Amino acid sequence: MSNSKTHYDTLSISPSASQSEIKLAYRDLVKRFHPDRHPDEKTHDRMATINVAYEVLSDPQRRRLYDRQMHLMLEPTGERQERAATAQRSHRQRRGGLTEDEQIKKWILRVYQPVNRSLCGILGSLEGEINNLAADPFDDELMDAFLAYLEDCRESLQKAHSSFRSMPNPPTVAGVAAHLYYCINQVGDGVDELERFTASYNEHYLHTGQELFRIADGLRHEAQVAMRTSVG
Repeated sequence: MSNSKTHYDTLSISPSASQSEIKLAYRDLVKRFHPDRHPDEKTHDRMATINVAYEVLSDPQRRRLYDRQMHLMLEPTGERQERAATAQRSHRQRRGGLTEDEQIKKWILRVYQPVNRSLCGILGSLEGEINNLAADPFDDELMDAFLAYLEDCRESLQKAHSSFRSMPNPPTVAGVAAHLYYCINQVGDGVDELERFTASYNEHYLHTGQELFRIADGLRHEAQVAMRTSVG
């Protein structure tokens, strides 16, 4: 997140903006970039990004989660390491006598690897599935195949949730776990949007689902980078 625009940047508002300010900013951007006024692919992509930002920031609970993610990503490395070290010391007695390295290895095998596999399977196949459906979205067989893909996504996502909750993360990999957590949430929201498209054929939902998957893929990549940094 630190290397890309935030949702606040997308709406051109301050992180302290009120809900009224968020709504006004969104309305202004919709008027300026509505596809009916600028019917080109670039505008569609811009509106998809704007819609994703508004859907997150206009929901108080999702906004709080997003703000916590921003804080985690922007927290100075020294402070993050000190916080992790403090947590490590305070929970040392609850780790069943395992060393920190043993805890990390156990977490990687039980949580990180299965979650990452599930997310890769979902995110890596979206483009091909959409290309197949694009041949004729109103063809029943093509739509049934896309719906089957979304059902597979739900099952893989449930496995990812179960793996993620199977054990607490060691403090050293707290940043990795945070990226995985938000990645899972973004994928879930993306699947919801894609399912809305299958019921309405409204391309807004399709573009929003693709944008959420794109964000999720970025978070998964950041989790990989954080993992390499954490474990050397």
